[in-house]
Parts: sequence; C-alpha cells; structure tokens
Amino acid sequence: MGDHPAARTVSFGPWRRLAAWGVHLLTASGAVVALLALAAIHRGRYAEAFAWMAVALAIDSIDGTLARAVAVKTVLPTLDGARLDDVVDYLNYTLVPLALIYASGKLPSHLALPVVAFVLLASAYGFAQTDAKTSDGYFKGFPSYWNVVVFYLCALDTPQWFGAAALVLFGILVFVPSYYVYPSRSPRFRTTTIVLGVAWAIAAIVILARLEDAPQTLVVASLLYPAYYLGLSVYLTRLRRRAEYPA
Repeated sequence: MGDHPAARTVSFGPWRRLAAWGVHLLTASGAVVALLALAAIHRGRYAEAFAWMAVALAIDSIDGTLARAVAVKTVLPTLDGARLDDVVDYLNYTLVPLALIYASGKLPSHLALPVVAFVLLASAYGFAQTDAKTSDGYFKGFPSYWNVVVFYLCALDTPQWFGAAALVLFGILVFVPSYYVYPSRSPRFRTTTIVLGVAWAIAAIVILARLEDAPQTLVVASLLYPAYYLGLSVYLTRLRRRAEYPA
C-alpha cells in the first residue's frame, strides 16, 4: 500500500526555497526603509523621507505578486508572510508618516501629540482586525493610507487646524465598517483603478521632486485619483450592503 496523501512530504529544490526566502527578505527590507525614512525625518529632510515611503510603497506593490508566483505559503509554510507584511506596512504607512507630520510643525502644537496618538492607536486597531482584508478583495475600514494623507497635507501646505481635523476624520473612519478598494485584488474596476493609480504615482513623483514649491495645479489635479478611489469605495460598499441586505 502507498503512503496516505496527508503523510507525504513535498520537497522543493534549493532554487525554489531560495526564491521564497528572497520574497520574504524583500518584504522585510521595508523595515529598513522605514528606519531610513525616520532618520531623514530626524534630520528635517522631509522630501527624502517621502522618497523612502515611495520605495516602501513600490516594495509593497510587488512582493505579494512575487509571493504568489513562488507559492511561498507552500514552500515555507512555517513563515507567515501576511503577518510580516502587516508589521512592515504599519511602520511605513502609519508610524513613519505620522512621525513626519508630528515633527514638521504642520499640526497645532497643543494638539499634535493627542491627534497623532489617536491615529496610531486607531491604525493599530485596524491592522489587528481579522477581517481587515476581506476574502473578496476589499479593505474593511479606512486602510491606513496615512502616507497619502500626510503627503497632501504637506504638498498643499494646509493650515494646522485642517491637518488635525483631516487626521482625526480618517482615524474615525478606521472604525466605520465601510469597504475600500484593494487595487490589486478588487474584482471590480481593477484595470481602471491600477492604470489610474500608476498615473497618480507618476504625478506624485513629479510633485515629490519639488515638494517645497510643487506646482499647485498638478497637486490639485492629482487629487482626482484619491477622489475616484473614495467614490468607487462608497459605490462598492453600497453594492455589498444591497447584496447582504436585499430589500
């Protein structure tokens, strides 16, 4: 008699295992990028810090695809890549941008610490939710895009009160069970969202190159993509609610 299927051990060649470890190393390298961003913030070099955040975003945009291509869950079943990704994302999408806005003086001095502390705790709650990423390709609750929020607060040079209000508003939205598009996984409008996202990224790079005196027309025009993203997310949330609670 042959071995029971559950008892069989699947073996992988050294190159396959090396590739799987390489993907996890790529994900983990985002923590080093976060450190470099924090060092730039400490030196008051905010444009450089945003550049490191852009590097982190680029890594996060490709490591999931590479992980699925290499089948890291099968090759290295004892290492949880999703958990590693969440740790690195909290650093780069929450801690680093909030450290920047806190150090930059773009919040009222008497409110800076409580506002930033609230957002840090709200994001920790969001990341800890077991259904923060749904099985059908959405984020539940505002997905802690603090790098984008802080980027616009700096690029538009908004008043201090506005920055504090915006952070608190989006922090509250972390707790609201609305659904937001996961660009690379959403079953609806995926191609359109990705293409527009690439165009937005190019515009953001141009703005970042001249952060101190960025052309405001381009900055305002680039807001069309976040507006599209939020509008699409509201629309898809309505569709989900109708499916869950039909009239």
